[in-house]
Amino acid sequence: MKKPILSIKNLHVSIDDTPILKGLNLLVNPGEIHAIMGPNGAGKSTLAKVLAGHPSYQISKGTIELEGRSILDMPPEERSSKGLFMSFQYPPEIPGVSNKEFLLNAHSSLQKARGLKPLSPEEFTRFLQEKMALVSIKEEFLARNINEGFSGGEKKRNEILQMAILDPLLSILDETDSGLDIDAMRIVATGVLKTINATKGLILITHYQRLLEYVKPHFVHVMVNGKIIKTGGPEIALELEEKGYEVA
Repeated sequence: MKKPILSIKNLHVSIDDTPILKGLNLLVNPGEIHAIMGPNGAGKSTLAKVLAGHPSYQISKGTIELEGRSILDMPPEERSSKGLFMSFQYPPEIPGVSNKEFLLNAHSSLQKARGLKPLSPEEFTRFLQEKMALVSIKEEFLARNINEGFSGGEKKRNEILQMAILDPLLSILDETDSGLDIDAMRIVATGVLKTINATKGLILITHYQRLLEYVKPHFVHVMVNGKIIKTGGPEIALELEEKGYEVA
């Protein structure tokens, strides 16, 4: 039997002595898509940041394991090299660094961390063009600074391009659907689906059911007040959309 990709047990997290996560449990197996829904302040984005290794959060109790190995003491870059990826809810603009330069260096660093030979610039260009086709990104975007002057949809597509380039074991998408129109939602969702397979795991953090119409989850979790209080199938998302979080 394969190990779970992610195992979280009794996780307690605070920031500035304020408890946010209060005994959270979650198990993600290979090939599974999990959606986490909940009201503002429930702890959804905190969970994503804690998994990525954000230093502002204090873990007082519990465990987080990636493929059976604790990541609690790992810095963010090591978690990335082990296969963890998180998209930003609000992707930052980085002046002075082009998209292509960033992606090339990120992929080369990951290859080195995994004991693999980095691609040559020519090999990477061909590799990059294949991945760009997944999320309908035009060639001209490569020369532009990271997210500078991008629309909301373009920023989110750029995030999924990074995900495709880094080929993570576990992807955490924090409100990727936020601010997207219907066309951008479809393009981003299609790109997400093309980057996952039976060996990978995906966590979607969202307020809305509409993304789940494209990326259909195996499990939907309802998070309230720092805990997952209900788990089921996609039907839960429809129920929440109709009746709100009081039904949980």
